Amino acid sequence: MPAASDLPPYQRNALAPSLIVAAYLFVSPLLVAGEWPLVTRFVVEIFAVIVGWYAFQGKQWWWLPIMAVIAVLWNPFWPLELGTEFFSVAAPIAAVTFLVAGVLIKTPRVVTPS
Repeated sequence: MPAASDLPPYQRNALAPSLIVAAYLFVSPLLVAGEWPLVTRFVVEIFAVIVGWYAFQGKQWWWLPIMAVIAVLWNPFWPLELGTEFFSVAAPIAAVTFLVAGVLIKTPRVVTPS
């Protein structure tokens, strides 16, 4: 393990969740049969809340409304029936948004003395 002085002063906690959901969103237009649209709504909404939480922790408030809009659009509890065409176009846009957020959201590193 590197020494505390070798570590950067921040960490990118939102990067891994953003990569996972972006990969899923790029594939999601192909998953339109059966129960997959409902699964997609759950996955995207949960990851939008997670990335939004990391933005909140990193004091990057401008990401909160963006993640809130994504969470509302893909909300599985009160779904907005916008059609498969809308979600086929919105999914890659949301995927790129997640990727940018994952790279830009930084959380201050807390170093505990050992």
